[in-house]
Amino acid sequence: MCGVLTEMLSEHGHGDIIEMLKELAKNGQIEFTGSGKYHPILPLIPKGEVERQIMENARTNRQFLDSFIPKGFFPPELCYSYDIVEPVLRAGHRWIILSGVACPVNWPVDRIDEIEFEGESLAVLFRDDILSNKISFRSITSNEFLEHVRQLGVGGENSYVITAMDAETFGHHIKNWEIEFLAKVYEQLQPAEQIGKPFQPRMALAKQTCNPSGIQGVQMVCLSELLDIFPRGAVIQPKASSWSTSKEDIESSDFYPLWRSKSNEIHKLQWKHLEICLDMVRKASAWADNEESRNLASTARYFMDLALHSDQFWWANGKSRWDINLVHKGLLFQKEVILNAYKAINITGIDSFQKNECYYRLAAARELERRIVDKLLEENPKH
Repeated sequence: MCGVLTEMLSEHGHGDIIEMLKELAKNGQIEFTGSGKYHPILPLIPKGEVERQIMENARTNRQFLDSFIPKGFFPPELCYSYDIVEPVLRAGHRWIILSGVACPVNWPVDRIDEIEFEGESLAVLFRDDILSNKISFRSITSNEFLEHVRQLGVGGENSYVITAMDAETFGHHIKNWEIEFLAKVYEQLQPAEQIGKPFQPRMALAKQTCNPSGIQGVQMVCLSELLDIFPRGAVIQPKASSWSTSKEDIESSDFYPLWRSKSNEIHKLQWKHLEICLDMVRKASAWADNEESRNLASTARYFMDLALHSDQFWWANGKSRWDINLVHKGLLFQKEVILNAYKAINITGIDSFQKNECYYRLAAARELERRIVDKLLEENPKH
């Protein structure tokens, strides 16, 4: 769960939702995972920013969710590259979930493969992309879903399948889908004597009686429980990808096409502008030598965290969505970074040569901003 959402729930008077989430977690009905606080595309940002986003996410969620100690990690948009493994491990996570397209070996249904980094292991769980997308796009009913899953275990041996999607799929993206699909799945998985009663916490799969001939042969577990149920498999190297990446995208090394496509001109400009922001905020933080410059550098740092959010790139992808206002809103966050960072640098005691270099960077950012806005105003922009 991204910490910015937890904060927003509290700030907008939805503390009751936070309390319900805490109760569900306490009962073992859900588990929280680690992520990046402001929903950044982790493989596309510097390692230090990845570490900061993970750390800030944990800090924020601990503030609102009490004993927030996630075992698993859910990278935003399931965007993965090997570069994020170290920060994920260092933050104490035992497993990571990735898109099925990242799987480089035979599909795992009865084992848990692992990623290694300097002698440490990170279990990797792969989302069934086909099944998950059927749910996300309302292409399957609750009965069809459960029958599909039940058939996976007809051989009598335990196997697992993982679905993953945005929470807003249920009720926001698809109105009443939380009732028409999710609630019906939960109801059918309850023991007969519990039908009509509040949904009860389920035991671990290993403690349940498996009945492959009926729907009760299907049980729900939290992902961390899979690590205690299934044996470890091989050490593997998942492919760089996201849950919106196709096989063809991987073959052309366009691993994150909705956020930084090699053929998207606006993406190129956005990321150049963001790189200037990162450079300026680092220098402002390092060079601040008086109270005012430190305050400005701190403000720049705050906006830098926000400015890494993924939506500004997604809405510029030109494939699935296009929204000039949301693209521009992201640009405004980046402008706040540069404004405060440059002002901080300009009032420090750093030499004039360094200040002039930063001014040139400021001028370059202004030109990039102009080009981005011009692209947004084109009748048929080349994405």
